[in-house]
Amino acid sequence: MHALKAHFNNGIVGLPNVGKSTLFNALTKTAGADAGNYPFCTIEPNTGRVAVPDPRLDTIAGLAHSAEILPTFLEFVDIAGLVRGAASGEGLGNQFLANIREVDAIAHVLRCFEDTDITHVEESVDPVRDAATVETELMLADLDSLERRMTALTKKTRGGDKQAAADLALMEKIFACLSDNRPARACEGLDEAEQARLPQLQLLTSKPVLYVCNVGEAEAATGNALSQAVAEMAATEGAAHVVVSAAIEAEIATLSDEDAAEFLSELGLSEAGLDRMIRAGYGLLDLLTFFTAGPKETRAWTVRRDARAPEAAGVIHTDFQRGFIRAETVAYADYIEHGGEGGAKDAGKLRIEGADYPVKDGDIFHFRFNV
Repeated sequence: MHALKAHFNNGIVGLPNVGKSTLFNALTKTAGADAGNYPFCTIEPNTGRVAVPDPRLDTIAGLAHSAEILPTFLEFVDIAGLVRGAASGEGLGNQFLANIREVDAIAHVLRCFEDTDITHVEESVDPVRDAATVETELMLADLDSLERRMTALTKKTRGGDKQAAADLALMEKIFACLSDNRPARACEGLDEAEQARLPQLQLLTSKPVLYVCNVGEAEAATGNALSQAVAEMAATEGAAHVVVSAAIEAEIATLSDEDAAEFLSELGLSEAGLDRMIRAGYGLLDLLTFFTAGPKETRAWTVRRDARAPEAAGVIHTDFQRGFIRAETVAYADYIEHGGEGGAKDAGKLRIEGADYPVKDGDIFHFRFNV
């Protein structure tokens, strides 16, 4: 039985004064993170739970005549500003590395705006350089961590420990990759078993990355040359990127939904940048959404992409997984096409699935269980 994880999280990182805490505050609609213009104003990681925007919820709830709609959530953790030399303890280096080790993925905020009022820690604006600064610190920390572990594993290997030998071989490959200035997630030549083992090594550079380009208000709809340079860098690394304006998001966070929509349309934007950022963060973690629907509520739930039906049941309640009998499921498209569960059932689209059924994004479930 897989261990179930209640919340998936993205750590928001970035050099000081790139707009990281402003974005975090807007995400969580709180002014809890003190967005002061000086390094290290975020020391303890602030954590915020945000609803994952999903238009399917309203559609399902309409057909199920649900009294309530409950979205699924993603956590964002605002991690203290990093500076060059963190791997050797500069700034809040050690704390930063410990906090980042705890998150599932990294949302890296990059300053892609010019503003003489806001100092840049390197005294010039260059997001690609900034990304490399952070990546280098993470790679140095990983090299240090691997070196220590490889020394210990070498001793075990001499004693004939097969798992130690396999881990040592994997670590040597990653060490070579990092020494060549490439993050662990971009390491080539790993077999299937090694790919599966990689996340368990808890290396900082094996975590998936989303680059968040923070641009000025006037450039939110189109981006600019700086955000374009980040897009090109992300493409070569297989990373994701989004363009947002922290200044706009901070403003929207204080408005009603109606006023926010009007404000966005005046700027030529169809949705808030944060919605794109949340969805991208969700995609980064390779998660999928399933639903439960009835008169009381329509609710979205989150599981890993490779989850089977009992795991999905366990997200709702551990008893559902323990006593799993079967899952009655309708695909989202069938649910919509046939006007809800009743119509889907009449059309023969309600399926009875067993314990080995792989959950698909948008599945609408009823779980049968007996404890």
